[in-house]
Amino acid sequence: MSDTLTLELPISGMTCASCAGRVERALKKVEGVRLASVNLANERAHVELAQTMDPAQLVAAVEKAGYNASLPDAPPVDPAPALLRERLALAAALVLALPLIIPMLVQPLGLDWMLAPWQQWVLATPVQFILGARFYIAAFKAVRAKAGNMDLLVALGTSAGYGLSLYEWAQAPAGGMPHLYFEASAVVIALVLLGKYLESRAKRQTASAIRALEQLRPERAVRLRDGLEQDVAIDQLRLGDQLVVRPGERFAVDAQVLEGRSHADESLISGESLPVAKQPGDRVIGGAINGEGRLLVEARALGREGTLAKIIRLVEDAQAAKAPIQKLVDRVSQVFVPAVLVLAMLTLVGWWLHGAPLEQAIINAVAVLVIACPCALGLATPAAIMAGTGVAARHGILIKDAEALERAHAVSRVVFDKTGTLTSGAPTLVHWQAHGIDEDNLLAWAGSLQKASEHPLAKAVLSACAARGLDVEAPRDAHAMTGRGISGTVQGRILALGNRRLLEDLELQAGVLQAQAQAWEHEGRTLSWLIQQGDTPQVLGLLAFGDSLKPGALEAIRQLQERAVGCHLLTGDNQGSARVVAQALGIEDVHAQVLPADKAAIVRQLRLDGVVAMVGDGVNDAPALAAADVGIAMGGGTDVAMQAAGITLMRGDPRLVPAALEISRRTYAKIRQNLFWAFVYNLIGIPLAAFGLLNPVLAGAAMALSSVSVVSNALLLKTWKPGGLDEKE
Repeated sequence: MSDTLTLELPISGMTCASCAGRVERALKKVEGVRLASVNLANERAHVELAQTMDPAQLVAAVEKAGYNASLPDAPPVDPAPALLRERLALAAALVLALPLIIPMLVQPLGLDWMLAPWQQWVLATPVQFILGARFYIAAFKAVRAKAGNMDLLVALGTSAGYGLSLYEWAQAPAGGMPHLYFEASAVVIALVLLGKYLESRAKRQTASAIRALEQLRPERAVRLRDGLEQDVAIDQLRLGDQLVVRPGERFAVDAQVLEGRSHADESLISGESLPVAKQPGDRVIGGAINGEGRLLVEARALGREGTLAKIIRLVEDAQAAKAPIQKLVDRVSQVFVPAVLVLAMLTLVGWWLHGAPLEQAIINAVAVLVIACPCALGLATPAAIMAGTGVAARHGILIKDAEALERAHAVSRVVFDKTGTLTSGAPTLVHWQAHGIDEDNLLAWAGSLQKASEHPLAKAVLSACAARGLDVEAPRDAHAMTGRGISGTVQGRILALGNRRLLEDLELQAGVLQAQAQAWEHEGRTLSWLIQQGDTPQVLGLLAFGDSLKPGALEAIRQLQERAVGCHLLTGDNQGSARVVAQALGIEDVHAQVLPADKAAIVRQLRLDGVVAMVGDGVNDAPALAAADVGIAMGGGTDVAMQAAGITLMRGDPRLVPAALEISRRTYAKIRQNLFWAFVYNLIGIPLAAFGLLNPVLAGAAMALSSVSVVSNALLLKTWKPGGLDEKE
């Protein structure tokens, strides 16, 4: 049993990358914490700590750093009141600041609407000290923790402008009209509040994927007990309970169908666009919508063990994780605010030493403080990751961690397991040839012998008969011949269907079918011979079975090859079977008859020449999935494969492989775009402000715009759809 506990702590009060960095460092200093990662975009801390540790220590550490935290089991806080307060504060700030800024806007038109100093003071003071109180409180906490953040920059900058206005007003002669800067301080605060409000709204949209998944959880279910239907809460259900699911209702939990036939809409869970047929014996996923039929199901997984709960945890973990590129941002944010304070001081001193009026030197320093707020820098990476992993989850692609997301964009080779990944994993009748009878009789008689059998080859024969509309009657005197096949009487004929060993036991020759049998065996096919027994036994025909390609496999390989991604086939099957699949898909690099232990070695060897993704679904694929740069587990695979992989595809469609690489590429592009603009914005804006080319009002507007633009750019990912997937299929 693991001695590590993982917690997700909601954090409030963070405003920029410096805040997130300080909370993270505070958590890491707590004894017993093994890993801490703070996400500014979703305002959560992912913490791994010793089982013996009291989680309350984490809350205390965050509060000591100047922020607020709550334990995961605490009652959820309704965001509506906070959002309402934010809107009201923004509206009040805009109403009070507007009369201060309008005279400046109309002055170039020859209109003199300048308010008297006392009127400006009355309007600006509530904005500065009531609506802007949040900045002073947060700045005080930061200084007390011997750190700096965005709030400190805003508080210093606007206080300097407000204080300078008071000084100029006091120094002005009676009845004179001094040059005041009340409008700059008030408008900067209003713009910062506007930017934070728009940013909050945009950040909520990046988390929409998780909210949509959480809303799939029904609160109640109909339990069938002693013949009576009972409406019960979900938390009262137990494994093995029988549940009634009416048409149009959601499945309460993961279950198995006992009675009834219907279809299930699993689109929000697996990304499957069409309803999936359900009949007795099929599994259903909690949260999916039942179609047209009434079903009786048996509960198989509850609570945290259900598929929906696991998906939500995977998406949450991915959104909380940090991409490797974020480490650069963290290092920059640690020194950013102190560096800005130094630059602002140098701006003040430099202008003053060069003979500029003190008020001009102060205003230029204020512009430096205001424009340099590092909000965009802190949001650049997490906003893109949240949007990218969220839209991927909606299409059935679960990305376990940000590292897999970042690596996947650079994949140059994809290694596919064969069975269950590119092929269905179930045998189908692919070839047949009759001798002395017609093909319909060959299939019908073989189907009759197989009618009572549950063997996979029997199902393949019966499926072929059904596809050709052949009547299959039950045999008489049927009995299995261990290790050889089955025999019985069909239409008065004593027939047997079996392998080559049966042929040898009856001392029969394949005759004219020998050449065809050798060709199909060379392809790796499994052969069955239909034999008429009696006084003169004879071979009536030959059936060849093989694994069929999955729909979409050819399209997936084509998409990858069009993007110059090399494709490899890695399988434990024989050379013939592997070669047939590879030729059908256009794959040139084939590794056949590979033992499970050697699969990982081949993947590691391929990694020497580029970034490698491994795609598999079985237990024997787990070492190779772990050895690859990016492991991709196919839907329907084993839990071991899903644990070893960085990306899980919720359904077994091979076309989701290039789609996963594509969403990774787009997300990584958004990260780079956001970081570029965040850095360039400061590299351009700070010098402009320092050289007096940017007044505080424009600086405040630019600072607010930068944060909103970064999050909005990330939200463009929400329009992504996997290429090559027909939504109407």
